[in-house]
Amino acid sequence: MSRKISQQPLATRYEHLLGVISSRRFLEMKGLNNDLPFYICEFKAAEAVEMGRVRRQLVTRLANMSIPCLQGRGIQVLEINLYDLSIELLKAREGSSEEGSLWDDLLAIEQESEKEQLLETLQNVLGIEEYLIPAIGERLVAAEYDVLFLSGIGEVFPYIRSHNVLNNLQSTAKSKPTIMFFPGEYRYSLEQGASLELFGLLHDDKYYRAFNIFETQA
Repeated sequence: MSRKISQQPLATRYEHLLGVISSRRFLEMKGLNNDLPFYICEFKAAEAVEMGRVRRQLVTRLANMSIPCLQGRGIQVLEINLYDLSIELLKAREGSSEEGSLWDDLLAIEQESEKEQLLETLQNVLGIEEYLIPAIGERLVAAEYDVLFLSGIGEVFPYIRSHNVLNNLQSTAKSKPTIMFFPGEYRYSLEQGASLELFGLLHDDKYYRAFNIFETQA
């Protein structure tokens, strides 16, 4: 029995991703059966650097393709890194001093704070519904794109949980396909449903409204 595509060499996974993302079926969101155009691209946490390289190669290659259903132009990818976006939001908010930002405040208290206290503080100031999703929405409105890439999932854990992002994106990012690059496993069973298992160890939570892109045909 052959291995799943997600367990095959990166070169094989790259070709699969390229074929699926450049297909008319994917771009026009066909065959979703009223589900959302959300896809999970799972990979091992140890492959983070290599997967980042694959992601950049995909963005370049897709932009240079000639796609018939796009009138012969290439595919424009909008990539949002949740870690970079989080820092940007923290730097944009005022801190306790007139010249400092909230980011500066967090850096000042980081070494002295207990992990649980810091986690609570960050979750309060990086509220998904209040700050993160509106910021993503602003970028979607401002950009011309065909596919959305979401990355930085491992870097923002546990302050931001992947299933919470996907749940809250349902009303914001449903007009174009979205791929979340996930350092772990997207598991599914009839008994327990689907779940995102970060780093292959941490059970993030049940989430069933996404497709595993390595099980998606072009």
